[in-house]
Amino acid sequence: MTTEGEYIRMSGTVVEVLRDATFKVEVDGGFHVMARPAGRMRQGRMIRIIRGDQVEVEVSSYDPSKGRIVWRHR
Repeated sequence: MTTEGEYIRMSGTVVEVLRDATFKVEVDGGFHVMARPAGRMRQGRMIRIIRGDQVEVEVSSYDPSKGRIVWRHR
């Protein structure tokens, strides 16, 4: 877990794929975060995120229930 400005970066696992490119991610604390892919991940559309993927999520310090997926591990 690292902090960069207003965001906290955490690792987690995609639990559920929802509509409109939204994902439910269980982070390393046991709680769930609603996350969307970062803009640079959506540009190429070559990165597919599916259930069970290990991802890194930047969670807002103001609203810890929402975040964005910035990295998908292989």
